[in-house]
Amino acid sequence: MSGSNLSDAYSPRTAGPGPEQGAEQPLGLTVHSLPHAGDAMAAMQRTRGKGRWQMLALLLVCAAPVIASYFTYYVIRPEGRRSFGELIDPQRPMPAQARVHALDGTPLRLDALRGQWLLVSVAPGACDADCRNNLYLQRQLRESMGREKERVDWVWLVSDDAELPADIAPALAQATVLRADGATLDAWLAPAAGHALAEHLYVVDPMGHWMMRFPAHLDRSGAANAKRDLERLLRASSSWDLAGREQEERP
Repeated sequence: MSGSNLSDAYSPRTAGPGPEQGAEQPLGLTVHSLPHAGDAMAAMQRTRGKGRWQMLALLLVCAAPVIASYFTYYVIRPEGRRSFGELIDPQRPMPAQARVHALDGTPLRLDALRGQWLLVSVAPGACDADCRNNLYLQRQLRESMGREKERVDWVWLVSDDAELPADIAPALAQATVLRADGATLDAWLAPAAGHALAEHLYVVDPMGHWMMRFPAHLDRSGAANAKRDLERLLRASSSWDLAGREQEERP
């Protein structure tokens, strides 16, 4: 039987010649020691730590363009110059749930303006000489941005219910004109000390934060300085800000 054969094969009585006669020897097995449990845990912790650092590095890479653009403008200040406009600190976000109205009375969300740089003026509907000057400068400043102008919207927030003069309607073809009540305006924008809200132009970033105010009663020579500020903002944000906004968000 196979059992007896195996027994005989490994019996000392039937052992064959020694190694010097070339007899086969039983197969030897080498047992390696297992790693110490502490070493294994340390290796696992190193692996987890490496994974966390890799994830952090990935997040930093994704956020780098936004961080760099704001750092460049607010800290380094491109070209070594101070801005002509006054930087607002802290910036003011659009009022939550604020509503405005189209000229036909349709209610709209103020935050529908987000997604573009905004150059904003505020004035009553009668639109006096200062109002007309601001509207003219808004249009000229936007056009002066050249191919980048599609990243900027010029907005007139009408602060009352008065009818707009008919003669300015053709000039407003490219403007966003909305009516906003005083509470909404006061919660978002503010004039410099000693000035009225309608005396300034205001810059709002694509996230809806009011971040700059140009000096009151801006004239054409001042507009040249304002143009440089706008160019710097567009250049600093070019890595993350694209022209246009989602269709459903348009006011």
